Amino acid sequence: MAGKKKEASLQASITNQEQWEEMLATKGLTVVDVNQQWCGPCRAVVSLLRKIKNELGDELLHFATAEADGIDALEKYRGKCEPTFLFYGGGELVAVLRGANAPLLQKMIVEELAKEKSVLEQGGERKVVKDDGLVNDEKKEEEEAPQRSENEESIIVHASKSYTVAIIKPDAVAHGKANEIIMKIQDAGFEILAHEERTLTEVEAQEFYQHKAAEACFEDLVQFMSSGPSHILVLSEAEGSANIVPAWREFIGPADIEEARREKPESLRAQYGTQTLFNAVHGSEDSDQASRELAFFFPNFRTASVTEQDGEEDHVERTLALIRPDIARENREDILAQIHKSGFTVALQREVMLTEEQVRHFYFQHVDADYFPALLRSMTSGPVLALALARREAVHHWKNILGPSDVNKAKEESPACLRAQFSVENEPINQLHGSASHEEAEQEINFFFPKQRTLAVIKPDAMEEHREKILEEIHANSFSVTQLKETVLSREMAEEFYKEHREKPFFSQLVEFMCRGPCMMLVLSKENAVEEWRAMMGPTDPDQAKATCPKSLRARFASDLLHNSVHGASNEQHAEEKIRFIFGDICSNAELTRDGESDRTISAKEQDNSAYENTEISRSPTEEMSDNHHQQHEGMQGDP
Repeated sequence: MAGKKKEASLQASITNQEQWEEMLATKGLTVVDVNQQWCGPCRAVVSLLRKIKNELGDELLHFATAEADGIDALEKYRGKCEPTFLFYGGGELVAVLRGANAPLLQKMIVEELAKEKSVLEQGGERKVVKDDGLVNDEKKEEEEAPQRSENEESIIVHASKSYTVAIIKPDAVAHGKANEIIMKIQDAGFEILAHEERTLTEVEAQEFYQHKAAEACFEDLVQFMSSGPSHILVLSEAEGSANIVPAWREFIGPADIEEARREKPESLRAQYGTQTLFNAVHGSEDSDQASRELAFFFPNFRTASVTEQDGEEDHVERTLALIRPDIARENREDILAQIHKSGFTVALQREVMLTEEQVRHFYFQHVDADYFPALLRSMTSGPVLALALARREAVHHWKNILGPSDVNKAKEESPACLRAQFSVENEPINQLHGSASHEEAEQEINFFFPKQRTLAVIKPDAMEEHREKILEEIHANSFSVTQLKETVLSREMAEEFYKEHREKPFFSQLVEFMCRGPCMMLVLSKENAVEEWRAMMGPTDPDQAKATCPKSLRARFASDLLHNSVHGASNEQHAEEKIRFIFGDICSNAELTRDGESDRTISAKEQDNSAYENTEISRSPTEEMSDNHHQQHEGMQGDP
């Protein structure tokens, strides 16, 4: 109940015109999630909004949900399921965002809040926008529709890939299985290029299924497909495929449910369908039908030309930034402020102590230079702050902000650049590093932020009430779930799993608790996965979590030290040990799992990545950097 109250205070609920008008009179920026009564607000962004609110702590920033059904001003949004966020300042619409694009939503909130504060403080004019969804004149809407369609952003994809349409049908959506199915689709290696939730009209359903018009079930099919919301997706194989259509049809299984359960028990239709008509998911029969269905649902879907594929003008790229020890201690906040002011997003951040061997490995091209001894001394003198910065043309912009690599030249030619501002007296080495090219940036980012796996456990106390919310936040924080298993631990397994705590006084209690009901075991993959999952969980003690990390999972869902909702490995070695214990040898079992084990989901990408599966053979020089750090803070492997 505490979680629900917190969520309610975060977003004001608007259900009628009177409340809507009160919202318009609110001082500051209000971000409104427009929704339908039957489907509710966009839950996927709640944790993001809470994070933004807590980080900014600005009284002029407000969030609200608005049910279009009972608000006259939102009449044109009724029946539309695509997540829509309206930004209001001073009662005026100043921005619109369609779709639950978390990074873009965060960026727009920060930018629009800054604009609104500028208006309030300096008395400027707001830039008011119009949204087609609010146009009341039907004739005007019809006249503008063709132009609007042309101006909508196209879904541009590589011509070398194949695509198909997937539909999660109303029966699966009504039973609350849509997110679960989407997670399985992603974990199986399919790439979701477009995703829209919508309710088909009878006319649309008839047109879509016109090739089945002669079949006896046609009318029932039309009624069923127009009975409630569906999820429409455009899929491609992440690794590329000559033809994705058969791969997708193999994954969903036969249309006949009994046949699916008999022949393909792991298929989506076998797991989620109830009868032939209510078979949970749809797949195009062949490439020609896939093309027609793409045109039906996504008229702006198009393949990129060779020129567009080669161009990188609109591509958000990453670059590595290093703040060396001499200035990281005293000037990091000033430097970070300038980074944010320059339009960068800090995608990844960690503070590390480098060994001489690691510095030589990273700067291998500079080992014979005269300045290398000074560089080596600087880089090993204390913690280095490593940042992965993201924006369009990130490499180019970061190099410009840094200025010349020679400190004296930087001071003479670009006194405002970072290397000139944050130079150290009598130190010939500049204090900030930037990647030289896009290719070098990715290599350097992989050096400091290697892809990691970690084991996550949703414990029995959280399974019933909080499982879906925790899974939702895992995906919202960009983790990939590469393995998933729901199981009830035997006493022997629980004792072995927590063997590090065998001598602790709480060991028996912990084992009994972990055996009392089902728990969910997950393998999470992400750059810096171990640290980031531990940050999401928060401190082991829920009271400490509430005081120091109020947004963490344990602060919100745990009740005490024993019933603390989730578990995570303390370092990468510990994670690999526990992953092998729970899931066995993933590398050797990958194909077996796809064919025969119903309790495990494997991504195709992971099956092909042998180096990723066997971290003992291929490890980045920085993968051990955080081990001692975690052990110092935890004093044990994992936590109860």
